[in-house]
This record gives sequence, structure tokens and C-alpha cells, in this order.
Amino acid sequence: MNKELIHRVNQHFETRFNTEPLLIFSPGRINLIGEHTDYNNGFVFPAAIDKGIVMAIGESETEHSIVVSMDMNEEVQLDLKNLKRLEDNTWKNYIIGVVAELQNTGKDISNFNCVFAGDIPVGSGLSSSAALENSLALGCNELFSLGLSKNELIHISQKAEHNYVGVNCGIMDQFASMFGQKNHALFLDCKTLE
Repeated sequence: MNKELIHRVNQHFETRFNTEPLLIFSPGRINLIGEHTDYNNGFVFPAAIDKGIVMAIGESETEHSIVVSMDMNEEVQLDLKNLKRLEDNTWKNYIIGVVAELQNTGKDISNFNCVFAGDIPVGSGLSSSAALENSLALGCNELFSLGLSKNELIHISQKAEHNYVGVNCGIMDQFASMFGQKNHALFLDCKTLE
């Protein structure tokens, strides 16, 4: 885990929102065996890596939520009562999708602010998108005491990708990011999730 990245994200959040955040780290992943078998309900053998997404998140006292991508030098302001997928192919749809899918569980989510950055090269095949989805899902779960299990959270992340990003992905990336352990790989049956 990149301590300098954690410090930068934390500092950016505290400077911008003048409060101390909850910090989440979600790793990217490599896959040793099983490319393209996860969305066909086959076997995969992924492992989490030490690169990922660091997210700082905290409750907002305003009528909207602000999400800041330090890497893209962009932000999005969300109206939680009126979430819509953006037409552009953008990181913002991953965020919108996770929040919308969390709302679809019937759980109560208030406005929040978050800042994130990562050290996974975008487009490198190391699952930066799953790490981003999981960091927000896990962060909201903790922040708002939603009581969702890790299995429920990975399905929320997967649905966000299906319904808001337009990628009909399997479950491997989200699973490896959520359940990965240091010095271990995961032999996963994508049909049963055993």
C-alpha cells in the first residue's frame, strides 16, 4: 500500500472539506489463470496486488454529494434524488452506478463527500474500475452503517458496471479486490462463488 498516496488523498479531503475522513483502500488484481471464464461461470485464479484506489469519504452537510478524482483533476456533484447515467464514457458513471445500486437495496444513504486517487495504471488490465467501485461501496457501507456483507457489496459493484457503465463483466475483478489477502491467490468458482 502506497503511504504517500494515502497521505495525499487524506490531506486533499481535509483541506477541501475541513473534516477528517474515513479512509478505504481497494486493491487492483492480476489473474493467473482463467481470462474470460468469469462471465461464463468458470474457474479463475486471481490475486490482489499492492496497487489500488485510496478513497477518503465523509458525510456532507449540504444538499448534494461531491466526488473528486485527483488523478483526473475532475469532480462531479451528485443529486442523490435524481441519479442518471452520463452519456460520456467517464469514471463518473462508476460512482453514479454504485450509489444508485446501493439505493436499490432500500438502504438509506445520505449525502457524502469523497476524494480518491490510485496508483493502478488506467487501462492496464489490473481492474482499477473494480477497485473504484468497491472502495465507494465499502466506504458507504461503513459510513452509513448499511450492514451489507462483502458478497452483497461485490454484486452492487458488478451491477453498477452492467447498468451504468455498460460493461457486462463477470464477478472476478470485484471479488478479487474485495476478498484478496496478502501473499495469497483466490481459486474461485464464478458459478457458485466458492
